[in-house]
Amino acid sequence: MAAVISGALHGIDALLVEVEVDLAMGMPNMAVVGLPEAAVRESKDRVRAALRNSGYKFPPRRITVNLAPADVKKEGSAYDLPIALGILAASGALPESRLADFAVLGELSLDGRVKAVRGALPIAATARKCGLRGLLLPAANTAEAAVIEGVDAIPIDSLADAFDWLRGDKVIPPSRVDIGNLFTTAKDDSVDLADVRGQEHVKRALEVTAAGGHNILMVGPPGSGKTMLAKRLSTILPPLTVEEAIDTTRVHSVLGLMNGRSLITTRPFRAPHHTISDAGLIGGGTNPKPGEASLAHHGVLFLDELPEFRRNVLEVLRQPLEEARITISRVAGTVTYPADIMLVAAMNPCPCGFLGDPTRECICPMPQIQRYRTRVSGPLLDRIDIQVEVPAVKYGELRAAGSGDSSHVVRARVERARARQVDRFNSKSIFCNAQMTSREIHRHCATDAGAERLLEAAMTKLALSARAYTRILKVARTIADMEEADIIRSSHIAEAIQYRSLDRPLT
Repeated sequence: MAAVISGALHGIDALLVEVEVDLAMGMPNMAVVGLPEAAVRESKDRVRAALRNSGYKFPPRRITVNLAPADVKKEGSAYDLPIALGILAASGALPESRLADFAVLGELSLDGRVKAVRGALPIAATARKCGLRGLLLPAANTAEAAVIEGVDAIPIDSLADAFDWLRGDKVIPPSRVDIGNLFTTAKDDSVDLADVRGQEHVKRALEVTAAGGHNILMVGPPGSGKTMLAKRLSTILPPLTVEEAIDTTRVHSVLGLMNGRSLITTRPFRAPHHTISDAGLIGGGTNPKPGEASLAHHGVLFLDELPEFRRNVLEVLRQPLEEARITISRVAGTVTYPADIMLVAAMNPCPCGFLGDPTRECICPMPQIQRYRTRVSGPLLDRIDIQVEVPAVKYGELRAAGSGDSSHVVRARVERARARQVDRFNSKSIFCNAQMTSREIHRHCATDAGAERLLEAAMTKLALSARAYTRILKVARTIADMEEADIIRSSHIAEAIQYRSLDRPLT
């Protein structure tokens, strides 16, 4: 009997799995037990062919493979290599001494080559936590596993490589990753806020959005630049920290989306189509997987044509927008995925798109406009701090030479405002103004007399709701931070009121 350590995924975390292999007398047969799903059960055929085609003898015995703990469901093809090495060790062809210190992952081709698997980074993190020296894993996965310091990521190209390295007949140096260099070379200059002509007030709204971590809804006719503006929001957000990058990479690693990369070093931008299902957006399935909201963790989730999304799809966003995480419960258990996102949404002002356009006439009757807007529920709008109108761009603005500040310049201002917020809150749970609760709003949103009078007048004359009141104060606090002001003034309140366009009654 022999045992090889491997790993299983649970959400974006992992646990170690002991692959026990027993050879017994009897009719030649191979059974895999321990709650294996289909891909794991099929591993016996891949392992048998890989061993024979790599020049090793497949023992004509009754082989039992147990994946412990047996009450955790095992899925994926990463158990092929540990099962093959376990069979070689149990038959006496391979010493077990080095197997005890390393976790093993890898899918086997029929000719013995080792293919990439999912979840190398979280399994590497768990291996370090459990005191293992390192991992044997496919060469395509070693870059992401090497991000975890304190464990050796040994790149394996074939079953023969693993066999020779474990016997000491071959030297394979562990992969090394320079994390600092990854962040230096990860800058993306393909899009820039300066590319957008005109729309200066919307650019200002995006800067406020980035500075305070707010969610934003842009309302405007087709072709006004809503999508172009949304794609540039991530370029003015503060850079990812190492901890944020690893958290984001975990989600992509679990879904096998790394494609040989070591680390996600730029803030994600995800833009799912409006036909997406609720499971596709927040995750789910029989064996739950992360959805688009988790793939946008520490980045931007862009929902274009917001009213075209199905109502049930939009409503499931309420929990992640409030709690920055998604909890999915199934009969087999509960998993939690991170979803610390900035929501950027865009919609037309009416079904035809031309309500309020001075050059084109709207053909939508008022009841139809109201039905269109009510497709987005009040509770969801309650979680969107900024609602800004995006008018059609005039010809003169399109041809103008000036293009405004670049993303680099705007990002520097955003970082200064964020630094003030971090210093003010000095908290492990609140890092920006958008995350303030009612207690923090009362404590940190002090206004002068002029601001108080303006806010009271706006609440009365514009018939703003109570939820709009707290959103206005949050946004005004951000605007004040951008001006390095401790007290919220009337100018800050006035600008924040301008960002609540959907709270005003239709006329």
